[in-house]
Amino acid sequence: MTQTTPAPPSEKTAADFWFDPACPFAWITSRWILEVEKVRDVEVTWHIMSLAYLNQDKDIPEDYREMLKTAWGPVRVCMAVQNEYGQEKLAELYTALGTRRHVEGREFDRAMIEEALTSAGLPAELADAMDDTSLDEAIAKSHHEGMDQVGNDVGTPTIAMNGSAFFGPVISKAPKGEEAGKLWDGFQLITAYPYVYELKRARVHDLDFS
Repeated sequence: MTQTTPAPPSEKTAADFWFDPACPFAWITSRWILEVEKVRDVEVTWHIMSLAYLNQDKDIPEDYREMLKTAWGPVRVCMAVQNEYGQEKLAELYTALGTRRHVEGREFDRAMIEEALTSAGLPAELADAMDDTSLDEAIAKSHHEGMDQVGNDVGTPTIAMNGSAFFGPVISKAPKGEEAGKLWDGFQLITAYPYVYELKRARVHDLDFS
């Protein structure tokens, strides 16, 4: 009787995802890549970047600069959670923050962040990190680990995999199920070619957070 050796399980594709919880485009792309994990052998590692840090020395509209002042708080809280509780809780907090900000349209005030922390099973007092500037060095380090791969003229979402990193995909609605998987397949195919650097068209659909 001939014995067969079971085939080893396929290795998951490692995808590194840089996000700022304030960014609506990163939020939609993050919901897509969570769907991808369900239908493809992909494992996402979450990383923090900061739109406020990215734009601190840039000539940007004053109303955008004012908005970015409120973006430091949630990024610092995310870094504190990553430092103390790791990847799983960071992902849960991102979902809790993003749902309240982008789906419910709430602001990043302390009450909202405390609520998001509690929802993620984390101590509400971690909201103290909103004003903890000692976290900014670690935020900058994480930021550069992602942005230095794609350039400072882009932001989030940024995804790195298989030795390549790209800003995007920027989508106005997150596909579900196999449709999410097919978009991932195409994304992998394009990013595998080392001479691709941009695909772009005008946005014709409003952002859909459903």
